[in-house]
Amino acid sequence: MMVSRLCFLWLASYAPHLVAAVSYSVPSSPPSNSSPLLDPAPVGVSLEFFTFPGYMENVTSTMTCLKNFKDLTGSWPPVRVGGTTQDRATYNAQSSAAVTYSVSNPADAPMSLTFGPSFFDLAASYPGKVIIGLNRRLNNLGNTLAASRLAHQRMRNLDSIELGNEPNFYTNSDPIAGGTWNAARDRASQVEWQRALASNLTTSSIISAGVFFGTDKFNNANLAREEGNAMAAVKNFNSHNYPQWAGTYNLARLMSHSAIATQIAPFKAEAAAARVAGKDYIMGETNSATQGGGGISPTFGAALWIVDYVAQSLLLGIKSIYFHQGTIGNCQYCWWGRFSMGNPYYGAYFITAALAEAQRIAPLDSFLNNFGGYAIYKDNKPIRILLINSNYYESGTRSRESFTLTGLPSGLTSVLSKRLTGSSATSRSDRSSPATFGGQTFQDGTCVKQGIEQVEEASVGAGSVTLSLAASEALLVYL
Repeated sequence: MMVSRLCFLWLASYAPHLVAAVSYSVPSSPPSNSSPLLDPAPVGVSLEFFTFPGYMENVTSTMTCLKNFKDLTGSWPPVRVGGTTQDRATYNAQSSAAVTYSVSNPADAPMSLTFGPSFFDLAASYPGKVIIGLNRRLNNLGNTLAASRLAHQRMRNLDSIELGNEPNFYTNSDPIAGGTWNAARDRASQVEWQRALASNLTTSSIISAGVFFGTDKFNNANLAREEGNAMAAVKNFNSHNYPQWAGTYNLARLMSHSAIATQIAPFKAEAAAARVAGKDYIMGETNSATQGGGGISPTFGAALWIVDYVAQSLLLGIKSIYFHQGTIGNCQYCWWGRFSMGNPYYGAYFITAALAEAQRIAPLDSFLNNFGGYAIYKDNKPIRILLINSNYYESGTRSRESFTLTGLPSGLTSVLSKRLTGSSATSRSDRSSPATFGGQTFQDGTCVKQGIEQVEEASVGAGSVTLSLAASEALLVYL
């Protein structure tokens, strides 16, 4: 357990008044339904293309927020630079600016923009791996090849290159369409551009392919079947997912343990297709809701969604999950900004702490209700248990649930745990109600951790321990 100062607490509110009971048996080694081997840093961020220089140069908290994850895992979180505006961007080799654009309102995204060589110098300065998204919609292959050459030359940390963003949403009038756009034309276009880029760079395993929103006719399984010899150019297959659409927000459904399992189930086939092709599968852009998120996105409930969503995604075989950060100052689901933190950051930090130095994660339940548990393994032994009570709590009496863990390692006499909690599922840090993880918070504007760490201790008897979680809470148990 990586803690510095321990303050052991037994808070009265965490003790009696248990209303039900859940029991999980903890396998002594990774079971057959555990995840594939985990990446050292599976939780990453996606930065909207036109905002990337702003996040890196003008938002003080960006590097601290990312370093907080690195301090847990030993690896910098992966970054993807892309989004809608990558498909509006044209490379300008003579430009001295990283990006150039004009908007009538600072809250807007530009309809067109240019970017220069310093864009790649800035990306190269990040200590971790970076995916770069380039334009395909404008059908300027020569321009995209020129940009990719410079990225390949200057970025020692270049992980892969996307050729277009969410082609599901291209239209017949887009330059790439030639008057007609459908899934078959997209697949042919992707393969053609992949071959051209790999040949131009004289390299292989450089493309993050697909970049599809969802799993309809535009999907990675269909694309993989048509790659042919272009498959050598592919580094990974890439999907995007937003569980909820603008105007239809439902926080209780978003954070529900069983609803998450249902929502991400279609991506299982995508992961399988990538595995058959011998490629990694990533969730290259995701967050709670479309169009920058809505009222549910800055909440503590969204933090709990992140915890459970990451865990379940890893079980499907998704290697890494990139959470999108959009327009600075106009982004409900963003984890941080110029001035305030978002409660979802706490969920991201919690699940990163849970997975730090781990090799596999396994479910302890069948995703049939709002209570969930995961065993986390290193060297084929359980090192942590993640428990979640995703019952929705907003106001009134807050229900509680007791979780009993059995089959714990022999000789274990007690366990320590750290609690992820908020005043309610709807609480927001930007409205003076920050979440806490182990009693600590992250300072607005800087992302610096604050407060004295609070660690709870519970006795183990005969390989069993019982712990309590309130509705809308999660607990990380250290074995």
